[in-house]
Amino acid sequence: MTTRSIRGAAALTRAAAAVGAASAGASQHRLLGAALRNPRAGTSSPWLSEVLTGRRWPSIPSVANGAAGARLVSSAAAVATSAAREEGSRGARFLPGDVVLYQYEACPFCNKVKAFLDYYKIPYKVVEVNPINKKEIKWSDYKKVPILMVDGKQMNDSSAIIDQLFEKIHPDELAENEEERKWRGWVDNHLVHVLSPNIYRTPSEALESFDYITTHGNFSFMERLIAKYSGAAAMYMVSKKLKKRHNITDERAALYEAAETWVDALKGRPFCGGAEPNLADLAVFGVLRPIRHLQSGKDMVEHTRIGEWYDRMQHAVGNSTRAMT
Repeated sequence: MTTRSIRGAAALTRAAAAVGAASAGASQHRLLGAALRNPRAGTSSPWLSEVLTGRRWPSIPSVANGAAGARLVSSAAAVATSAAREEGSRGARFLPGDVVLYQYEACPFCNKVKAFLDYYKIPYKVVEVNPINKKEIKWSDYKKVPILMVDGKQMNDSSAIIDQLFEKIHPDELAENEEERKWRGWVDNHLVHVLSPNIYRTPSEALESFDYITTHGNFSFMERLIAKYSGAAAMYMVSKKLKKRHNITDERAALYEAAETWVDALKGRPFCGGAEPNLADLAVFGVLRPIRHLQSGKDMVEHTRIGEWYDRMQHAVGNSTRAMT
């Protein structure tokens, strides 16, 4: 490790003691220490190389010395509630029988798709993909997430998935206008790159973020401990590289600026779509929803004007139509 990495490791260890002492105990601290001493927590690992070159959304790294890495377990979902199919729902003209999303829980592109499905009241099941071996999508030639299966038909790439679904729901409407297209592109090319340096900004925030990831994924108790502490250690260090790569000097300032830029784009309207959300609204909401109750999201709402729009979006999207086990 470099000197800076060692300092970061020490800081993360101290944060673990503060954040996890009450519930995690000494065994979790030992796991964190092992993760921080792991040479694969540096940028030499193939997983980190893919993160830094932008070929993969940051997910959970493996742990060296034979320890099980972040083995995500596929979700076994029950049949979705019929309430989402009631007459008058937004997606009533398009009611597929079986929708399955292959995802990483914290991936912003996957969360864009989920926001769309939730808004249009389309029930869906989720399969959490193992980011190490991707065994859940070995059947697919396309090896990135999200992948959406709709009645056996495969759809790839978040924006393309949303466009195809929108066309099925609104066959007589254009998918987007110039303004909508501009801001959807802004989400993919700018906003998502501001998030990682913020949610992994400090050791305590890295632990908080991985607590969310491991809580919302399907983990055994031991897998959760390993994934949380090794992942937090790795991503705390990786976030500094991502910050440099995307020319971010102050993480929070960049997040606040992005939030204010979006509020300005509304031009006093309730939504970018006017009286109702459009695809740009859903894209911004989708990538921000997972961080809303993390420290970065709380700070964003407290220090910018985005809170009122976010609350309107939360009300408009409503409850998730994701099938839960």
